[in-house]
Amino acid sequence: MKIFLLFIGTIALVFGIKFIYDARPIVKKYFSFGDKNDATLGLKMFGFLFVILGGLLVYFNFS
Repeated sequence: MKIFLLFIGTIALVFGIKFIYDARPIVKKYFSFGDKNDATLGLKMFGFLFVILGGLLVYFNFS
């Protein structure tokens, strides 16, 4: 069970960091509505939540 939670936490961290740093190209590629700045901000917030969730899973898995 610990290995499964570690794996899920690591995957969440990786996807969160990917969403934060590549938000604008992801929005340009997959979404086609007018205000790309709001979509980019939303994707960055979603990535931040993923990073927090993954970090907590990894942290509490080792403590």
